[in-house]
Amino acid sequence: MKEAYDVVVNIQGDEPYIHPEQIDLLVSCFKSGDSELATLIKRISLVEELDQVNLPKVVIDNSGKALYFSRSVVPFTKPEARFQAVEQGLYYKHIGIYGYRASLLPELAALPKSKLEIMESLEQLRWLENGYSITTAISNHENLAVDVPEDIALIESRFTVSD
Repeated sequence: MKEAYDVVVNIQGDEPYIHPEQIDLLVSCFKSGDSELATLIKRISLVEELDQVNLPKVVIDNSGKALYFSRSVVPFTKPEARFQAVEQGLYYKHIGIYGYRASLLPELAALPKSKLEIMESLEQLRWLENGYSITTAISNHENLAVDVPEDIALIESRFTVSD
């Protein structure tokens, strides 16, 4: 069966304000032909973000492939060294947008939940645990995600027009 599209983009429901440039950046991960899955990440710029469990962190290798995703601080840094590590751009957060080769979707959908996925409550760990490679691209946009009810009020305040 011939696929109608080469790449499928999935914007997670908790990321209602993805920028169009971010979609283009994600799709560009597939231009070389060697990516099967891709997602976006952003450098963490505030030390306070490290301990936010609703903000998944990402560790990448030298080529930009994801090594691990976690709700915990990874890699571990002693508290007194965290500010410097953030300043050096050593931490990344995950942005809830994925790209997949269309031909790979049935295979991914058939995978059962994995141990790490269940522990961290992060679906992308299922793919890593089953040997799939996830390409990452670094976005410079700061996204507004809706992870907890308090986030709704913050987003509404940003987009409310005052008279």
